[in-house]
Amino acid sequence: MMYHAYQAQSDLLRPLRHLAKVHGAMLGSEPPRAGLANIARPSMAASKVFELSEVTHRRPPWRIGSVMVEGEEQPVVEEVAARTPFAELLRFHKPGVTGQPRLLVVAPMSGHFATLLRDTVRTALPDHDVHVTDWLNVRDVPLAAGRFGLDEYIEHVMQFIAALGPGGHVLAVCQPTVAALAAVALMSEDRHEATPASLTLMAGPIDCRISPTAVNRLAMSRPIEWFEQNLISTVPWQHAGGGRRVYPGFVQLSAFISMNRERHENAFRDYYRQLLEGDFDRADVTRVFYEEYLAVADLSAEFYLETVSQVFQQFALPQGQLTFRGRKVDPAAIRRTALVTIEGERDDICAIGQTLAAQDLASSLRPYLRTHYVQPNVGHYGVFSGKRWQNQIYPIVRDVIGISG
Repeated sequence: MMYHAYQAQSDLLRPLRHLAKVHGAMLGSEPPRAGLANIARPSMAASKVFELSEVTHRRPPWRIGSVMVEGEEQPVVEEVAARTPFAELLRFHKPGVTGQPRLLVVAPMSGHFATLLRDTVRTALPDHDVHVTDWLNVRDVPLAAGRFGLDEYIEHVMQFIAALGPGGHVLAVCQPTVAALAAVALMSEDRHEATPASLTLMAGPIDCRISPTAVNRLAMSRPIEWFEQNLISTVPWQHAGGGRRVYPGFVQLSAFISMNRERHENAFRDYYRQLLEGDFDRADVTRVFYEEYLAVADLSAEFYLETVSQVFQQFALPQGQLTFRGRKVDPAAIRRTALVTIEGERDDICAIGQTLAAQDLASSLRPYLRTHYVQPNVGHYGVFSGKRWQNQIYPIVRDVIGISG
């Protein structure tokens, strides 16, 4: 009933949002001038604020049209290199640029779309042939496509690594670090020809027993049955995935917003003031951020519950109990893949030490194949976006890939 109530509210507000969009469009792009023309400016600005507050369910565009490669601007063409009912392996192809290391960026399936890693991808593009796991909104995946749980996630990661071919590299951000480590361990044990040359794990919950955060404590505060009974809902039949059980993206978004409610309220107040004063450049920065932040994707119930249970409650991977289709996952099988672990000093989602734990689990690796780095003065998102990612963290990742190819 939760999803149906949300959908009903969304349907009722649709005409008002359309009117707000039309009215807000009348707000000019020039600074305000004195006179009667500015009387309507407050209501137009309010309409723009109302329009921006909409929760959407469509992946935003990547907006990466070109990058500089060795001092020359190169066009970027998005290509689908592989496809399943649940995801696309998206390649950011640079026609005419060849010979670069192939890099798979494994994006989280955590309520937002893969475009949350836009800066991660854009920064790596000048030096790499970048591919990304572009997860689809599961509410748009028909029931006939079957289940999607943690096993299926790991299977997708292995399938997409294989699609890169021998000598590829993997970079996983946050939640999928567990699946990426498991996938590389399984491929290493099988001596798969496409076992990656390097694996970078960034700000991920490899071992949540270490310095538990508020997120970790929340996961431990209730039995898994509580999460299933209170957070899982059914997609309304008007969507392609009607009838599928999901953890709705709007529920995850509500949880994120509640953690920093005052900051978001201030951001929208500032947005209104910027529009009112004609400070459109600053307003545009706010608009772009919230168009991304308020674009949500549902998670399949199986994947969400299995992740909460096995990663955040049972600590299955660090305790040697994680399995893939009944087969034990053993990170000690990793022998030839260089391992990079990156953490943020102020990360309040995955605390210092949680990602580093992967280094202990991959116990067969020689010291020269190990790199660990803690970035000072950044929180969770600063690990994979922003100036410190671009100027301090990324060069470490690039250099390891360069010597591991």
